[in-house]
Amino acid sequence: MGSSPCCEKAHTNKGAWTKEEDEKLTSYIKAHGEGCWRSLPKAAGLLRCGKSCRLRWINYLRPDVKRGNFTAAEDELIIKLHGLLGNKYIRDHLLLLFL
Repeated sequence: MGSSPCCEKAHTNKGAWTKEEDEKLTSYIKAHGEGCWRSLPKAAGLLRCGKSCRLRWINYLRPDVKRGNFTAAEDELIIKLHGLLGNKYIRDHLLLLFL
């Protein structure tokens, strides 16, 4: 059967992240590294599940996350790859090109 979903635990925040939560997560990861996401929230003093912390870090807080529009060079590359490889490849792998 497996374990229950991580965010159904009592006393776990759901919804939008606060600036304070972002700061706690960022400072903890800078000091200790990513490590075990399941135990990270408690160690960092967060009332979030490990999955939520991992997704917040990966998608929003990592220093190397690129924000904003594609550059002209990136647009050209996307168009060129689309011409070579078609829609399916672009849909499935475009984000991997920029990670």
